[in-house]
Amino acid sequence: MKERNVGRSGLKVSVLGLGCNNLGGRLDRVASTRVVHAALDLGVTLFDTADVYAMGNRGGSEILLGEALGERRKEIVVATKFGLPMDDERKQRGGSRRYIMNAVEASLARLKTDWIDLYQIHVPDPETPIEETLRALDDLVSQGKVRYIGCSNFRAWQMVDANLKARQANLTPFVSCQNEYSLVVRDVDRELSDAMLAYGVGFLPYFPLASGLLSGKYRRNAALPQGARLTISPRMTDRFLNESNYELVEKLQDFCDGRGRTLLELAFSWLLARPFVSSVIAGASNPEQLGQNAKAVEWVLTTEDLAEIDRITDAGSLRQTIG
Repeated sequence: MKERNVGRSGLKVSVLGLGCNNLGGRLDRVASTRVVHAALDLGVTLFDTADVYAMGNRGGSEILLGEALGERRKEIVVATKFGLPMDDERKQRGGSRRYIMNAVEASLARLKTDWIDLYQIHVPDPETPIEETLRALDDLVSQGKVRYIGCSNFRAWQMVDANLKARQANLTPFVSCQNEYSLVVRDVDRELSDAMLAYGVGFLPYFPLASGLLSGKYRRNAALPQGARLTISPRMTDRFLNESNYELVEKLQDFCDGRGRTLLELAFSWLLARPFVSSVIAGASNPEQLGQNAKAVEWVLTTEDLAEIDRITDAGSLRQTIG
């Protein structure tokens, strides 16, 4: 599988990353191990998790990922996150030095590793100055416990502000941003995309299939697929399954049909055609699905294709999914 640098850093990752949110939640230990090993065999080198993953079992994803990797941990890039609440009282969270120093030790223990390749703050912490967060993360880099740092769900101004302050104080900067981005949700194009290119920050989009809307499983006036994310989550159903999105998907499906391709291939290949994207993070429930994802990243879109996709998705108005 092809690899790319994360922004202008020296960190290289596979163009397809495995999102590990399902590990320890929807997938038990055996199923999780099968998916991780299948990803390794396909050449996936980026495994993205977080301390709060998985569903109803905080820390479960890191534990199962560490167990599944075993001796092959040295071959890959482990990316994890901190900052979201790790307790029901919402006291164990945030970007303070005190919390970060505890959180990283807990993640290292769960992952059964001595270092984290990419350590990301999961969401901005308005209660902690970003300088404090950056100094704590810089210390972890100096100690060898973390190799690179990144941010997730930051707005453009927050990423720029953080990296400017890191530069001014000679601290380790963020090398990556991880936000939602897809053919359906293109908010990143408003400002963050240009900011990342200017600052040499790589992008790791999550929800590349718009929570499954771009998988090809959802059709207007058809029954929803059983057990799928948009079927079982009312909040996500209300957000994505509306007439304007059905219309968009139908137009994209026509585009794919005319080229003998699938919506899945289009969703992944379009993201990888964006100049700021380093790797596409996608979850998988089984090795077969992972194999489909790996095949989907092989399509190289032409300049004409990209222009047509912009027209279909109405890129000029940066289409929203809410409302």
